[in-house]
Amino acid sequence: MKAVLIYSGGLDSTTLLYEYKESIALAVSFDYGSKHNEREIAFARLNCEKLGVEHIVIPLEFMQKYFRSSLLKGGEDIPEGSYDDSNMQSTVVPFRNGIMLAIAAGLAESRGLDAIMMANHGGDHAIYPDCRPEFVDAFGKAVEAGTYNGVKLLSPYCDITKRDIALRGKALGIDYSLTYSCYKGGEKHCGKCGTCTERKEALEGFDPTEYED
Repeated sequence: MKAVLIYSGGLDSTTLLYEYKESIALAVSFDYGSKHNEREIAFARLNCEKLGVEHIVIPLEFMQKYFRSSLLKGGEDIPEGSYDDSNMQSTVVPFRNGIMLAIAAGLAESRGLDAIMMANHGGDHAIYPDCRPEFVDAFGKAVEAGTYNGVKLLSPYCDITKRDIALRGKALGIDYSLTYSCYKGGEKHCGKCGTCTERKEALEGFDPTEYED
């Protein structure tokens, strides 16, 4: 199998990159105008260079211009506190994964690759509709039907937790200081937003992250 990885530079997709490095022919990051895009993409580039995986960045400026989300530059403040549906709903970028997966499907078919890989996980399901198993299943069928070479959509972490992912990464020896999660996009992780809270819980006992608090 040779796959395109949708790669943000965060904890989950970095773990997927390292775990499946032998199968990943291309990693693609999307610059869609989020507050943390710049810092995430820098780490995505760095990890791909370390592994010798080709990495490209595709700009999606229209999402920042036309979509509404606190995650996007110019949006409302990122909420602080727990990572749950009531607190994090404002960070949803409408149909973000659908848009990125469609582009990844075109890349895969153009390059004669077998699959697309994404790093959504079980903790995303309550908050993000385009991370849920039913979405992955439906979109996967559409991608396979809509490509000449029957590209598969693979989501290896769909039914496990972020803690499970982090433990896999620990076993692989991944340096999680070379990943970025904070939705606020500061030089250091804020330590207060929902994604920082979730990151702390996932990396408890072996967290190399430098937080503001």
